[in-house]
Amino acid sequence: MLTNLDLVELTAFRRELHRFPEVAGEERETARRIVTALEALAPSRILTGLGGHGVAAVFDSGVAGPTVLFRAELDALPIEEQNDRIDYASECAGKSHVCGHDGHMTMLLALGRLLARGPVAKGRVVLMFQPSEEDGSGAKAVVADPAYREIAPDWAFAIHLEPGRPFGFVSTAPGLINCASLGLKIRLSGKTSHAADPEDGVSPARAIAELVPALEALGTGGALDEAFRLVTLTHIQLGEPSFGIAPGEGVVFATLRSTQDAGLGAIEAAARAEAEAAAERYGLGVTFEIEDHFAASINDAQAYEVAARALDALKIAHSGAGVPMRASEDFGVFGWDAKAAMLCLGPGEDYAALHNPDYDFPDDILPIGAAIFERIARDLLGRAGAQTG
Repeated sequence: MLTNLDLVELTAFRRELHRFPEVAGEERETARRIVTALEALAPSRILTGLGGHGVAAVFDSGVAGPTVLFRAELDALPIEEQNDRIDYASECAGKSHVCGHDGHMTMLLALGRLLARGPVAKGRVVLMFQPSEEDGSGAKAVVADPAYREIAPDWAFAIHLEPGRPFGFVSTAPGLINCASLGLKIRLSGKTSHAADPEDGVSPARAIAELVPALEALGTGGALDEAFRLVTLTHIQLGEPSFGIAPGEGVVFATLRSTQDAGLGAIEAAARAEAEAAAERYGLGVTFEIEDHFAASINDAQAYEVAARALDALKIAHSGAGVPMRASEDFGVFGWDAKAAMLCLGPGEDYAALHNPDYDFPDDILPIGAAIFERIARDLLGRAGAQTG
């Protein structure tokens, strides 16, 4: 169990992380702070530089058994914080931990303290501090890192704070938790001309005007079943902000969502076909770029049962209410080769929404998250020296 001193120190650490957020790909100092905190716990091994700035601490019992990974995220968001209720607001202009990742990291460190005092009886626990979750690239980079093979888990678990749920309530279920998604950037290229002589150029205006409804028609939402498809247009740019130039280039950003990775591929192919057809009709060139590509996050049935039993043992209320979600999360990648489960922990039904400029992680939920993680670890790996029979 965490002591009052633990909670004071962990809260101070979480707030320090909050003051110095780093966005995806830039988490160098955040990783350094995590490593320093982990070294005080004397894990069996600390790996750094995983998939970028990722850090993993291994607590190895020395006895054969499964490897259980618990994951948190290092990165913050490119959002200007607006919160005059706290005295530890972001000191980095245009960046903030309004995603809760500072709290997720601190929950893992709390688990580390518990494991340092009471080692597991068998197998290994891996505390994974993953980079670049917000753009969907981090988990894939970690799993592709050769060093990851040394700590590849049999089980993987994560907790994400999700406002809109009662304090301490957990939403989880077997099957889909988070949709697959990707950002498709479509660039249409023609030729500029004088605004008085638009016929001398090749404008993408009409192509974009036709493309907008065509893309939206590819996915209109609905129930989160196998047929779910959603296309959201997030940004459109046509030419330069000038009254004297007819445009020669246009850009469309579309976010594509599906409940399945394969379904996402089908939407992407259809979106590309629509853009190519529009470009051909109006004599334009067309190129594509993919960003923010997230795999679907799907809870393994056995991993869910392990988590549900832990929640029951702790008398933590839980159900499938609120899941699955349209939003994406790259934790699903860890489930490609492990039995994985995501748990959505509630901070309160009226709590500020994630990614809002006034969001802040509630420190009083830290012991709940740590207790859930520890119970899962003990249920799977036991406690060294514990009596059996």
